[in-house]
Amino acid sequence: MLKFGKRALIGLSIAALGLALGNAAPPKASAAGTEYYVSPTGNDSNAGTLASPWKTLQHAADTAVPGSTVYVRGGTYNKKLSITRSGSAAAGPITFTNYASELPVIDGTGLSVTEEEGLVQIIDASYITVKGFEIRNFTTSTRNKVPVGIYVEGAGSGISLLNNKVHDIKNTATPTGSDLLGRDAHGIAVYGSKKSPISGITIDGNELYNLVLGSSESLVVNGNVDTFAITNNLVHDNDNIGIDVIGFEGTAPSEAYDQARNGLVKGNVVYNISSNNNPSYGKTLPNGSNAADGIYVDGGKDTVIEQNYSYNNDIGIEIASEHKNHSTSNITVRNNIVYNNRYTGIAMGGYDTNRGSTTDCKIVNNTLYKNDTVGLNGGQLLVQYDTKNNVIKNNIMAASSSNYLIYNGYTQNTGNTVDYNLYFAPAGSAGSLWKWKNTLRTGFSAYQTATGNDAHSLFADPQFVNEAGHDFHLKAASPAIDAGYTDTAIIGDYDIDGQPRVQGAAVNIGADE
Repeated sequence: MLKFGKRALIGLSIAALGLALGNAAPPKASAAGTEYYVSPTGNDSNAGTLASPWKTLQHAADTAVPGSTVYVRGGTYNKKLSITRSGSAAAGPITFTNYASELPVIDGTGLSVTEEEGLVQIIDASYITVKGFEIRNFTTSTRNKVPVGIYVEGAGSGISLLNNKVHDIKNTATPTGSDLLGRDAHGIAVYGSKKSPISGITIDGNELYNLVLGSSESLVVNGNVDTFAITNNLVHDNDNIGIDVIGFEGTAPSEAYDQARNGLVKGNVVYNISSNNNPSYGKTLPNGSNAADGIYVDGGKDTVIEQNYSYNNDIGIEIASEHKNHSTSNITVRNNIVYNNRYTGIAMGGYDTNRGSTTDCKIVNNTLYKNDTVGLNGGQLLVQYDTKNNVIKNNIMAASSSNYLIYNGYTQNTGNTVDYNLYFAPAGSAGSLWKWKNTLRTGFSAYQTATGNDAHSLFADPQFVNEAGHDFHLKAASPAIDAGYTDTAIIGDYDIDGQPRVQGAAVNIGADE
């Protein structure tokens, strides 16, 4: 795999009229909190009330106190917002949110980008909530400038980024030489760059799209980030990685805590993520570079990736390490549906012998369907360089026209357990293709005998409800039902739909119970 670098706007202006039309009343701050209001028609010398609002978000950020809520009226705000004042655990967060059903837009059109900078940024602050904004049009054509839609940096805790729409954040410079390894743009970025971590961060319900990222990522947690939840986001149509959990890039002062960790990546939908035609990936190849992951863990640890949909990307999900002698570890990938990705469904291990390893990870109860669509023979599961002590169980893998199911082109592969999976391929059991420790085997039986893998696995049609319509629930007669290995320590409590994970005699194979 070739990789270069990191893979109606205005609401009603009269609240009473809105209530008369049946709109919900605006939310209220807690009894101990204070309410402030900002409007494009306001003035920063006003009182900051609903009747006499401020004009700028920055004035509100410089004034708000712990436990307060800044209600932002609909309209366009063409200024950056830098939040450095904190809420508190006792009084509550400082919350910046849209007013009622109105949509405030923070628009970066014409604004300069200074080094690495967020259109909205939270620097060394804690107990902050940013909710219900559209954040857009923050761009540059200058190398070494990094525009970010929402940027959280330094240290802090108790930060929530909720229900925001982030789009058209771009660096359109054409990289050359060493610039291929640089950072270019992000939709949402969390960089733990201090000895104290960024902890307790929630990124939920956001939409990120039309981002020109170069060698960077759509949504990323990097460095000293400890305890995070990336949930229920929609990430699509961007030119590099969708969601990334990163370690060992030198973001934090010490390697000892330079890993995003103790995280949850759940309920996200990620699609149309591709590095093809991205100049940061060098000369365009005949089939494209196909190096951008929908969901990626690069050096992170102790994280669960579950109940996500990842499709029409270059790679569905990857757990790997780009840094030699460093490992991505203790990642559980379970109950995800991964389909129609160009190179492979799930990848693990370093992408060449100069990279790091994947160790002590679990890939369980996923449904992988017809990935490997562009003829690169990545199969449904791509086992790369230096994989150790990983568990791969209870997965459905249905091959594309390539007929490749598992592709492992490296001999440095020790202690991995592969069993209780269900496989299917257009060429049938005898014509299915497998590469294990760099040796090609044709046919399921030949692969089992030669490798010792999959002694309890099946080769059969999984009988999806409607695969043409991408409904990967199981028909009542599916051989995957009750055919898995019920290890409650790793399969999780719920399937892709949030239903109890075990309902019959044993767990089903695949994402659907």
